[in-house]
Amino acid sequence: MKIRTWDLVQIMSGKSSDKNKQVKVLKVFKDENKILVEWVNIVTKHIKKMGTTPGQIIKMEKPIDVSNAMLVCPFTKKPTRVWTVNVDEKWKSKSFRYSKRAVKELKKDPKDLLIK
Repeated sequence: MKIRTWDLVQIMSGKSSDKNKQVKVLKVFKDENKILVEWVNIVTKHIKKMGTTPGQIIKMEKPIDVSNAMLVCPFTKKPTRVWTVNVDEKWKSKSFRYSKRAVKELKKDPKDLLIK
């Protein structure tokens, strides 16, 4: 999965009120292939009275599928597809992410546009 926690994503499908929003990812569920995004897919949950705590209605976010969100490039501020580059440093390889669109628009070497 190429989306990580605290990445900026754009919602591509879902509720009409949530479409085309650019929001942060709060949590990633790799096993279920879902992400929890702030202020998207809000549902109301009714909590029953238990002992001394009163019953209440809570609004909370539910996870959405990863395929409904697209990563936003920090350079162009547009949703893009992302690929990885392996950089070898002292017998280790690190993979960094950058967008193809950023390379074309900024006309720079891909290693200068590394996203941590």
